Amino acid sequence: MSTTGERPFHVIGLQQIALGAPDKAELRALWVDRLGLSTVGLFRSERENVDEDICAVGTGLARVEVDLMMPIDAGAKPAVHVPPLNHVGLWIDDLRGAVAWLEANGVRMAPGGIRAGAAGHDICFIHPRPNDAFPIAGAGVLIELVQAPPDIIAAWQASHDTP
Repeated sequence: MSTTGERPFHVIGLQQIALGAPDKAELRALWVDRLGLSTVGLFRSERENVDEDICAVGTGLARVEVDLMMPIDAGAKPAVHVPPLNHVGLWIDDLRGAVAWLEANGVRMAPGGIRAGAAGHDICFIHPRPNDAFPIAGAGVLIELVQAPPDIIAAWQASHDTP
């Protein structure tokens, strides 16, 4: 399948990786206690069935969240611990333009549309599996698209300016 129209957005960086386990203590033992990542926030949502420690590594454009997630109810959906690599998040400079263009070019978006995410940025997801109407998807990986804030966009633009 070929694309139509010029891509109106850029992927400007890796925003996060989200890891799940039945008990986030297992994840903390490695990522916080052994690797030394800082915990910068907590997020809990009954609706999303998640109890999450938001950790971070790096600064500026190189700052990446590492979300350590466990389900509030292991028998409920969504099962944030299956698969263990729950999703990958990408900074996007124009989220609304990206979603419109991706859908017009056969990419299957997950239900829920654009909404506020745990860190306060607008987000949406590319579905991990294609269907007949949308033959392009994440090849088994859930991909979060995150609206980059102005400072991240400006830093990316500055790093891509040519003299």
